[in-house]
Amino acid sequence: MSVPAPTVTVGQYLARRLLELGGNHLFGLPGDFNLALLDEMLDTSGLTWVGSTNELNAAYAADAYARTTRGVAALVTTYGVGELSAVNGIAGSFAEDVPVVQITGMPDSGARARGALLHHSLADGDHDHFARAYREVTATGVVLRAADAALEIDRVLRVALERSKPVYLGVPADVAVARVSSAPLRRPLRPAPSDPVALADLRTALADALADVGSLTVLAGTQVHRRRAEAGLAALADHDGLRVASLVGAKAMLPEEHPASLGTYQGALTIADETRDAVDGAELLVLAGTVLSDVMTGLFSHGFDPERAVQLGVRHAVVDGVTFHDVRLEDTVGVLADVVRERRFAPLPPVVGAWPHVAAPACSPDEPLTQNALWSTVQSRVPEHAIVVADAGTSLYGSLELRLPAGAELLVQPIWSSIGFTLPAVLGTCLAAPQRRSVLFIGDGAAQLTVQEIATVLQRGLNPVVVVVDNGGYTIERVLQSPKAVYQDVTAWDWLAAPALFAPGRDVLTAAVRTPAELARALDEALGDPSRAAVLHVHVGADDVPPLLARLGDAVHAGTAGARHP
Repeated sequence: MSVPAPTVTVGQYLARRLLELGGNHLFGLPGDFNLALLDEMLDTSGLTWVGSTNELNAAYAADAYARTTRGVAALVTTYGVGELSAVNGIAGSFAEDVPVVQITGMPDSGARARGALLHHSLADGDHDHFARAYREVTATGVVLRAADAALEIDRVLRVALERSKPVYLGVPADVAVARVSSAPLRRPLRPAPSDPVALADLRTALADALADVGSLTVLAGTQVHRRRAEAGLAALADHDGLRVASLVGAKAMLPEEHPASLGTYQGALTIADETRDAVDGAELLVLAGTVLSDVMTGLFSHGFDPERAVQLGVRHAVVDGVTFHDVRLEDTVGVLADVVRERRFAPLPPVVGAWPHVAAPACSPDEPLTQNALWSTVQSRVPEHAIVVADAGTSLYGSLELRLPAGAELLVQPIWSSIGFTLPAVLGTCLAAPQRRSVLFIGDGAAQLTVQEIATVLQRGLNPVVVVVDNGGYTIERVLQSPKAVYQDVTAWDWLAAPALFAPGRDVLTAAVRTPAELARALDEALGDPSRAAVLHVHVGADDVPPLLARLGDAVHAGTAGARHP
């Protein structure tokens, strides 16, 4: 039996902590300031390097990886030019509560102290500009020193665990190879537990709040997913007297076939009136892990008062105006389930009409494809346990009308809504869950921003189904304003040539789709062979949109989303 080395390098220490937290893949790009760091990190068994085509794409891939594994993901960039290229992706992780560890390889400590006028810097002698910039989009960060590197690594990673937010580590080249004690590695990192006294007080407050009501409605958000609390939500939903609706980014977090599921709530844009009535008219509403942004609430058209609801946040809860600090969402959902079990609500009648659905297409199988026919055809073909990834735009709003099968989930970015996010995200989902099929829907305009990551996906032997929805430009923007403006158009690409360009020799299914019949054949062939990647080029009209997006456009033009849809 080998005896562990008493010391390790800082890079090795960081690598071992990341592996411990589920970060088995290391995303990023090399650069002269991070080469020593990469050599040390990749000397650690079990850590796999995933080189991307640019830093922004690497950040997007790491984000999706962390969402899928429910762990952390790590991204390594070089100083200045690399880390600034990634900052948009990290900002999205901050907005959407995703624990990505942004690691920057920096100039050595001596050069930093001298203010050396180095390349990739602003040539003013200040080497902390970019670390300061990251303070705005991370929960915490530090530029490491050899003297306390292990302590600071552990502190920063614990913040990522506890807050489900991205963090920043700047690692000077000399610090990357400095040796530190390996002793702290004998004790795994864990987030601080909930305060037991605060949890007990919360239990009492919840029992009082539920004493005089006959039913409970829970509106669940993405933070439930980030805190790995889905099982607790499902256990809560199993009790009588409960209904559970989900916000946009949390669709199908409670399986949509569950008898307590109300489907997706989006204020006045909610597909089913039964869902909207249940949430807006709840006798007592519980907001579990919610962020009430504009897209989530149908342009703030929600009909409930958040101040009157029970609020279960990542690190706190609020009941009847009283805040309970230092209680974790994954624990407070369990406490609520216990209180509901003791309360013994009467059963509720079945919910009718709350399921998302796509109406049967009006066109014949051989007529030009419409958005409605697109999503109706997809509806009957989504595999169980699939990861459906939908980019901001028509794909997001079309996917929200799907009823997802058992074990399937929808990965979207409704708060940050950075177009192009999802193509690199598929790299992350495929690596995080290789046993599940990733199916991407992305508009042609969005795909042009990040298309080169197809190369990484295909050359690593990954097999997603990529559906490029080509409507000749930015149709979601056309819905909102100036549909005929020149800036809404994008150049036409030959998407079927992409696999040969980016992965020569790779056998990839490609198909041009212009009718519902062609789409059905292409999807059946693509989804029927999980050992083969597919790129489908799907043509739809420039002004054709899913019904939910049409309602959004009507609300924007009317100046309000508050009116009920017809």
